[in-house]
Amino acid sequence: MKNILSKISIALLITGLSASCTKLEDINFDPTAANDQQVRPEYFLNNSIIGAQQDPHIAERMYVYYWKTAARHHSMNYINQGADDDGFNGDYWRYISEWLNNANSAIEVADIKATNGTAESYNENLKHVARIWRVYLMSELTDNFGPAPIESFKGVNPTFDSVKDVYYYMLAELADAPTKLDITISGDEVKAYDAAYGFEWDKWIRFANSMRMRLAMRLSEIDPAKAKTEFEAALVGNKFIESSAQNFSVQEKDGWDPLTGVMSRTWNTQILSATMNNIFVGLGGIKSADQFENPDIIAKVKEENDFGTRYFNNFSIKSNDPSQGYYLDGLPNKMDPRAYKAFFLPGNTSDPNYFPSATNQAATIKVSDTRTDNLDTKYTWNAFSGGTWGAKASTIVLRGQNGRQPGMVNKFRTSTQRRIFFASWESYFLIAEASLRGWATPLSDKAAYEKGIEENFAYWDVTNHLTAYKSSTEYNRVGTSVSYDHVTEPATSFTIKYKDAYTGVEGTSQVAYPSNTIYKNGAVKNDKLTKIITQKYIASFPYLALEAWSDHRRLGLPFFENPAIEQPIATMPQLTDGNYTKNQVNFFPQRLRYPSSFRIADQANYDLAVGLLGQNGDQIWTPLWWAKQN
Repeated sequence: MKNILSKISIALLITGLSASCTKLEDINFDPTAANDQQVRPEYFLNNSIIGAQQDPHIAERMYVYYWKTAARHHSMNYINQGADDDGFNGDYWRYISEWLNNANSAIEVADIKATNGTAESYNENLKHVARIWRVYLMSELTDNFGPAPIESFKGVNPTFDSVKDVYYYMLAELADAPTKLDITISGDEVKAYDAAYGFEWDKWIRFANSMRMRLAMRLSEIDPAKAKTEFEAALVGNKFIESSAQNFSVQEKDGWDPLTGVMSRTWNTQILSATMNNIFVGLGGIKSADQFENPDIIAKVKEENDFGTRYFNNFSIKSNDPSQGYYLDGLPNKMDPRAYKAFFLPGNTSDPNYFPSATNQAATIKVSDTRTDNLDTKYTWNAFSGGTWGAKASTIVLRGQNGRQPGMVNKFRTSTQRRIFFASWESYFLIAEASLRGWATPLSDKAAYEKGIEENFAYWDVTNHLTAYKSSTEYNRVGTSVSYDHVTEPATSFTIKYKDAYTGVEGTSQVAYPSNTIYKNGAVKNDKLTKIITQKYIASFPYLALEAWSDHRRLGLPFFENPAIEQPIATMPQLTDGNYTKNQVNFFPQRLRYPSSFRIADQANYDLAVGLLGQNGDQIWTPLWWAKQN
C-alpha cells in the first residue's frame, strides 16, 4: 500500500518525530487500528491548524519572548538585545515540523483516496485547503529562520532553498490552489475539523488571496516587479478578506493545549513598550478626558505636552526615545483611543479588563528612589526604553514592574478571544500601500487606508471617535499624524514643560522628534507610507506580532527606538555610546538562529542554509533576502 504519512527530512524532524514512513501493513488490524479508508485528510489538517495555535510551552517562547518583543508590542529585554535561546529555537523547529508534517499528510491522504476510490465529494477541496494552509506554515518558518527546504514539504528528502525560492514557491501555490476549490460542494459534513472556517470554501479562497497579497508585498523592496504582478493577480475577482466575518481566526479556550491563548501566562507582564507609547500619545487628537467617565481619572489628565517630572539622574537618557528621562504623574492630554482599550491604567481596578495579577504590585504602593520623594503610580501612563540602565536601574524600582505601568488588558490572557492570523484591516492597509506604489487596486490608497482604520476601530469598539480621528493633523511623539492628506513634516522639535525632580523648579525644554535613519535617512516622518504602516502596526496588536516585526524588517517602519545603553550590551556590540542617537538595521533583530539540533543532525544542509543567508551567516542580526540590508 501507499504511504499514509510523508517522508519528512531529518533536517525537519530533529526532535523525536519518526523519519520513517508509517505503512498500513505495519498496523495490527484490531478494532481500534486505522486502515487507508479510515485515515482521513481532515484529521491531519485539523491537527495542523490546531497545533499551530501554539500550546503554552511554545507560545510563551515564540509568541511572547520572540515575536512580541521583536515587534515592540511590549517591553522586554530579550531578542531586541540580540539574546535568544537555542532550546527555544529547537522547540519551535520541532513543533512547526509536526504542523507541516500534518498538512503534508492531509495532501497525501487526499491523493491516496482519490486514487483508490475512497474519496468523499469534498476530498479534492480538502487537499487544496491543506495546500493553502501549508503555505502559511512555510511563511512562518522562512520568516523566522530564513532559507528552508521546499521539497521536504512534498514528502522527499530535501536540500535547503533560498528565501527567494521559497517565496516564489509559496506564491505559485497561492496562485493555483484556490482556483481548484469547488465552492458548490458542501463541507458541512466535516466542518468540525476546520477550526478557522468550518470548510466554507469561499473564505479559504479569500484567505489564500489575502496571504498572496501579504507575501507579495513582502517582496516590494527587493523584487518590486514580482511583487506587483503577484499582488495585482491576487485581487482579480476582488475576493480577499474584506470584513471581520471573513477573518482567519481560531477560538481560544482555557487549559493547557494548543488552543490555550498564546498570551495567557500570568507571569508574562506584557507591559506597554516605549515604541507603542510614542506612537499612541497625541495620535488622532482625541482627548484622554473624553475617553473616561471616572472623575478621578479625568482629574489626572495633564495639559498638552506636559512631560511630568524630569529624572535625568535616575532614568536612562542614552537612547533615541523622545520620552526618555521623564515620569508623568497622570495621563497624556491626548491619546489614540485604542491605547486605553489595549492597556490597563495602573490602579484602575474597577476596569473589568484590569489584569488581576497587577494587584500583587498595586499601583497605589509608593515607589521610593534613593532620595526621599515617592512616586504614586495610580492612574499614570509611562513607558520606558529597554536596554541597559546601569546603576540607574536600581535607583527607582519602577521600570518593568507589573501594576506600576500600563499592561496588556486581561481579556487577551483568559483564552476567551479568537486568535487572529489574518484580519480585514490588514487587507486594506496592504491595498493602500499597493495603490500608493502605483499598482492596480480596487480602492484608492486613501480609501483603503481609512477603511483599514475603520475596520480596526470596530474591533476595539471605538468607532465613536472615528470621524475626528481620521481628520486629525496632530502629531504623535515620533512626528506622524493620522489625516492621510496631511503630509506636512513636523518641526525638528516641540516644546514641553516639566518639573525638575531634584530642584522642584518648573521649566520648559525642546524635545526633538526622533530621526528614523533607516527610513529615507531620517528626513521623513509624516509621508503616506509612514501613516499606512503606523496604522497597520497599531492594528497588528496583539495577535499579529510576527507581521509587525516583518514590516519593520522590510521598511524600517514604524520608528523603533534603540535600546538604552548606559553601559555596553554584550550581545549587541554594534550599539555604542557614540551611535545610539541614530538607527541602524543591525540594531534590530532580523531572524532566529537555526537550532544546534539541526546542525548536529544534518551538517551539510545546515552549511547550505547558512551559505544562503549571505556573508553575515547564522546570526540574529543577519537580514533576510526581502528585508532592508543596511
